[in-house]
Amino acid sequence: MRRPACNTRYVPRCPDRLLIAPQDLRTSDPTVAEDIYAGLFIFAGQVENCGTRSPFLHPAPSREWARELHGFRWLRHLRASNASMTRSNARTLVEDWIRNSGKLDQEAWSIPVVSSRVLAWLNNSPLILQDADHDFYRAFLRALYLQVRFLRASYSGMPDNMDRLQLIIAELAGWLCFAGKERLARSVSRRLVKELNDQILPDGGHVSRNPLAIISILLELLPLRQTFLSRDMVPPEGMNLAIERMMPMLRFFRHPNGSFAHFNGTGATPADSLATILAYDDTRGAPVSDASFSGYQRMEAGQSVLIMDTGDTPPPEQSATAHAGTLSFEMSSGTAPMVVNCGTPAPQHEGWRELARSTAAHSTLVIQDHSTCKIAPKRFDLEGRPLICPETRTRYERFLDRGQETIRASHDAYGPEFGIRHNRQIWLAIDGRRLDGRDEMEAIGKGITRAKDSFAIRFHLHPSVELEFSDDRDCVYLGLNNGEIWKFISQEVDPYIEESVYLSDIHGIRKTSQLVIYGHASHVPTVNWFFERVTKATR
Repeated sequence: MRRPACNTRYVPRCPDRLLIAPQDLRTSDPTVAEDIYAGLFIFAGQVENCGTRSPFLHPAPSREWARELHGFRWLRHLRASNASMTRSNARTLVEDWIRNSGKLDQEAWSIPVVSSRVLAWLNNSPLILQDADHDFYRAFLRALYLQVRFLRASYSGMPDNMDRLQLIIAELAGWLCFAGKERLARSVSRRLVKELNDQILPDGGHVSRNPLAIISILLELLPLRQTFLSRDMVPPEGMNLAIERMMPMLRFFRHPNGSFAHFNGTGATPADSLATILAYDDTRGAPVSDASFSGYQRMEAGQSVLIMDTGDTPPPEQSATAHAGTLSFEMSSGTAPMVVNCGTPAPQHEGWRELARSTAAHSTLVIQDHSTCKIAPKRFDLEGRPLICPETRTRYERFLDRGQETIRASHDAYGPEFGIRHNRQIWLAIDGRRLDGRDEMEAIGKGITRAKDSFAIRFHLHPSVELEFSDDRDCVYLGLNNGEIWKFISQEVDPYIEESVYLSDIHGIRKTSQLVIYGHASHVPTVNWFFERVTKATR
């Protein structure tokens, strides 16, 4: 699609003023403003010293760096600064971008970046326009208006995923903030409601099955709802209902230490954003336990919390960041994380992303070191590479067995090639002190072939967990960071301790350990294992 020239002086039907600036719920850091004023642009873990040169014409060290730069979310840091020079720098940088807009590469005009930039300019318009003269005010309105029109024209060609939802939110915010565009705002409101109905599942999860998608969407929808009210307009009921569905899911995916479970693209938890959003949750009730539409289960007993993936792979257009982690789980005891998935790396560690999406990076069973899904070649209309899982069908049931919460689940992704269905059953004791599991490799289809039946059952552990074998090496003791001691026993095959990586730490990639049970399905078709607390927390 042809990009607009934002530095043009005449734009037909351009509004003559902005009426309101939506709130930005993201936290800000004034020290970032000082770096930017000094010409240092630190995005995606990379530092570029642009000096007095335009950062927008500076060769980008990476795609992620360029996208953060042109997305302008960093304007909020300038707004937080008390220094007049760093605040006035916002207008200078926006003016620089408008002047050079015709020279910018395609990353500056990708739809997610344009959506981000429109929202960032609207959020920070009081800062950008502070003490601005008439000429700049008009130039800013023209550039903003052209980008909102660009989003409107791009809608029909967008795949049905998060990017399209963000486009609609950004376009609607623009029409709400411009004077005289109420008719367009009402029209796009209907489109937003339809999109939310398509993408937000009945239990409040997102169709991509990425828990962090809920945070990203609420960060935009909550200010949008307030913008309607500030304009004396009634927010669409469908938007209110979507917000109400999503709020409880924040608590569903949250471990007691505040971090989100690491499934389908979730990396480090933005704790500040999550806390801000939770402040809008009026109910503050306990999370649901069965999120069947999203394909997840949550079990709580005593101090123990377990979250398990029991869902199918998302549709291709929604699976560009999805992981092949079927039947994996995470577990924590109190505020101490124990069993985890490896998670998703930060943008500066892009080389780890494909490994992070593999089944082996999750706490589940792997056959012949093969993932349950394949990563497809890149599609031109998607930001990432979708997962292909044509044969995967996941089933589950949840019930009480002698007073214990029990989940029984299965998937047949390994059926066509290896003749194996993976059945996993989990029992959590009523006091939370013991978690029992059973992994069964059931013969299906052509049956199990001896040369193609090796398996590994992996339990990735949080970096804070310390490990030690018992004297006879048939038991592993786990020391948690709250002082608790747990033991792990595998009844049919002794476990190994191996190295692993935790990709989702806020400080970067960290080394950690994993417990691994190896075997052959033709020889050991069923493995029983358990985690049991030996001593209570000491702090």
